[in-house]
Formats: sequence, C-alpha cells, structure tokens
Amino acid sequence: MTLSLEQLRRCHVAVDLGASRTRVYLKHQGLIVDEPSVASVNTHTGALIAVGTLAERMAGRTPEHIRVVRPVSGGTVVDIDMAQRMLRFLIGDKVRRAWRRKPSLRAAVCVPHEAEPLAQRAAVETMTGLGARRVELVDTLIAAAVGCGLPVEQAEATMIVVCGAATTQVAVLSLGAIVAAEKVPLGGDAIDHAVVQHLRNAHELVLPSQGLRPLHQALGGSGPDGWEGWAGTEVHGRDVSTGCARSVRVDSREVREAIHTPLTAVLDSIGRVLRLCPPDLVADLGDRGVMLAGGSARLPGLDKMLRAATGMPVHVARNADVCAVEGLGSMLEGRIKPLALDPITT
Repeated sequence: MTLSLEQLRRCHVAVDLGASRTRVYLKHQGLIVDEPSVASVNTHTGALIAVGTLAERMAGRTPEHIRVVRPVSGGTVVDIDMAQRMLRFLIGDKVRRAWRRKPSLRAAVCVPHEAEPLAQRAAVETMTGLGARRVELVDTLIAAAVGCGLPVEQAEATMIVVCGAATTQVAVLSLGAIVAAEKVPLGGDAIDHAVVQHLRNAHELVLPSQGLRPLHQALGGSGPDGWEGWAGTEVHGRDVSTGCARSVRVDSREVREAIHTPLTAVLDSIGRVLRLCPPDLVADLGDRGVMLAGGSARLPGLDKMLRAATGMPVHVARNADVCAVEGLGSMLEGRIKPLALDPITT
C-alpha cells in the first residue's frame, strides 16, 4: 500500500463511478458531485437533455424520442462516451477550466475487486477523455475500508462488506492489502427486483420505476428496532388485471420473505471469504466484527441477519453511501499513513 499511497498523493481528483450514483472528490475542496449515474438523450439528435437527479426523475415518463440511459453498471463503465458527457456536465465548466490549467492532472478512480482488463481500460479512457494525464485505479474495497475509518494499514484483520446497487463485495484486509475477497453479482437492484416480483405475484400490482422510493423511505425510518419497529407502508402501482391505479399495504413479513434469497447469497459469500482466511485473522474479526458500507448497507434488518449468521458484531458505517470516495479523498489528502516496516539487517 505504500507505493500506491505515494502515487495517490499526487492525484488531484477522486471519482467513484457507481451503478447508482456518481461521486467526485476534489483535492482540498472535498466532495463536489453526488448525483445519480443517469442521463437522458434525444435519440433523433443525440443531444444530452438532462443528467443526474433530473434525468432519474424522467425514467419511465419519456416519449419515444427520449431515452434514459445508465452508462455505468456494477461499477464498470459500459458506455465511455456517455459517461464522459455525464461527468463533464456534472463537474461543471469552472472545475474543468481549472483542470485544463494543470498540464499533469492526475485522477484516482474506484474499480470493483478483480475488475476485468476491459473494465479497467474503460475507467481510464473515461477520465483521460476529461483531461487526466494519468489515472490511478484503486480497489473499491480498500477505498471503502479507509473511508469507514478501519485501520487497514495495521497488522490485524478488518472485514468490510460493500453493498452496491449491482454487486456486493466482501473482503478481509490486513497490512494494507486484501487477504481474501469475493464479489457477488447481487446488490440493491436485486433486492428491489425481488420486492417488485413479490408485489406482482402476491398482490397483482405492477410498480412504476420510482415506486419503491416510498418503501425505501419507510425502511430507512424504521427506527432502532429494525424490522420489528416497522409497521409497513403503502405503495401505489397499476393493477395487472384492470390497468387502473391501485394501492396496497406492505408489511415487514412480506418484505423479509421477498429479500431472503438475495441476502442468502451475500451470507454465503461472507462464509466463503472467512474460510479462505488464516485462523488468526478470523480470531481478530471475532472482536472487531464486520463493517457494512455502500448504498444498500442501511437496509433494516441486514445487520441483524449478518450478526445471526456469523456470530460476529456487525456495524453500519456512518456515511455508508460515500465511504469509497471519502476513502479515496483521504488518501489523496495524505491523511492515511502506512505502517512503517524497516528491513532487518544482520
């Protein structure tokens, strides 16, 4: 981690291109962009109509000649040109003019664990198209662990679970490196899909693209008792048979059963990572526990389910959704010091 830290201190900007949201951290200024990774395009002219929150609100409400696209999937850029246009709009003219005055602009970008070479190349090309002369790629797991305040540089185990929109990544870290890790292609989107399918099968209700937002807000406000403190909420959608608008009330038991399958896959991945670790590191985790990060980490009941399955303490990061970019920012600012290991001389 020492070499990469020295390289990261020379970077000027940190970017976390997530499937759900895009975040940009500017050195000495902090987080300057935190917007949905969505853009809307006029298919007739190719013109960019809206980006971020406004484009997200257009989803499911556009005429035929307007298309809402997501240029990032699972932390990987799938449309380089659209990702560049989206970032160029989100960053703004003022910041881009400042970048052009830096002949050796360096950028740091989060990439998923064990990202394919094509995915790494796409991230590099996206930033070089915005003026970066050099791009450093940082594993999302390490960046998120630093952003959570975990002592990743110490000779003791720390475990982190990054729950993203399209993927969930699990890792055990020690001495600034990943000891064991696994990536599961299930995330917040899979959980949402499971709830949507349950409502369609059990209540014959089709939800609109933004129909789960009230459910998310109710889940997030369920209080310290998690599922037990949540009385349920009302969701609105379209009746499958009649096509008319209809509302149903969803209780905690229904949601718990609907998301059981995707959460079981996450639990299995944690077990596999623990089996790959040396016994000494697993013993450290028995006291320190597991840290949850990512936009889906605040799902009520997730920490209790993990605690029951692993027998270890489970904590949710304070700023779970921005941990990765904040961790990159800490490394850019030089706030992370590696463990000094002097060679033994005889």
